[in-house]
Amino acid sequence: MAGPLSGVPLAFSWLTVLPVRGPSDIDRTAGRRAIAAAPLTGIALGIAATFLLWGTTSIGLNPYLAGLLTVGALALATRGMHVDGLADSVDGLGCYGPPERAREVMHSGGAGPFGVAALFIFLGLQSVSFGVLAVADSPTQWIAVLVSVAAGRVAVVFACRRGILASSPSPSGFGALVADSQPLWAAIVWSVPLIATSAFATDRWWLGPLVTASALVISVLCVRHCVRRFGGLNGDVLGFALELTVTLTAVGLTLGL
Repeated sequence: MAGPLSGVPLAFSWLTVLPVRGPSDIDRTAGRRAIAAAPLTGIALGIAATFLLWGTTSIGLNPYLAGLLTVGALALATRGMHVDGLADSVDGLGCYGPPERAREVMHSGGAGPFGVAALFIFLGLQSVSFGVLAVADSPTQWIAVLVSVAAGRVAVVFACRRGILASSPSPSGFGALVADSQPLWAAIVWSVPLIATSAFATDRWWLGPLVTASALVISVLCVRHCVRRFGGLNGDVLGFALELTVTLTAVGLTLGL
C-alpha cells in the first residue's frame, strides 16, 4: 500500500492487539507514516470504549466499576504498552543521575515506587472520570469519552513533531523510527478536528476546546522535559504522553457535571 494511508496497517499493528499485519520491512518512512495514522487507532479505540461504557452501565453495572472496566479494556487492547511506558517514564523522571542512569532505571524490567504511584493515580483518574461521564445527564457525555481516548493518540503525533525533539538515544530502538518524524501540519491536521469535536463534548461549547488544547500543550511540554532528561525520545515517553493526555482530557471534560 502506498500513499497517505500506507501507515494505517502498521499503526494498528503497533498500537492495538487487532490482528493487522504491517509491512515486513519497517524503516523511518514506515514509522513516520504509522505515527501520522496513530489518531485513527484512537478513534477506533474511543468508539469501542464508549460502547463498552454505555453497555455496562445500561445493564446496571456501577458506573465507577464500568469506568474501571473500560480503562482495563483499553489497556488490554493496547497490550499494556502505554501504561508500561507511563510507569517507566515516571520512574526515570524520579531518579537521580545522568540520562544514562535514568534510561537504565526505565529499562530495568519492573515498576518502581514512582511508576506504581503514577499508574494508580492516572488510571484511577481515568476510571473515575469515565464513571462520572457515564452517569451525566447530558447527550455530550459519550462524545467526551471518545474525545479523551482520541486525544491521547493525537498527542503522540505532537510528541514526534520535527524541530522540538532530539533523536532517539538508542539507534536501534522504537524512538529511532519515529523521533522528529512529524511535520507541524500533520499535528495540526489531527488537532483541529479533535478540538472542534470537543466543543460537543460538554454542555458549554468553549470548555471542551479549552480542555483538549490545554491537555495537548501540557503533553508537549512534558515530552520536551522527558527528552532533555533522558537524552532523546523513546517509546516509553510516547506512552507517557498518551496516558497523560487521556487523563487530563477526561478529567477536564467532567468539569461542571
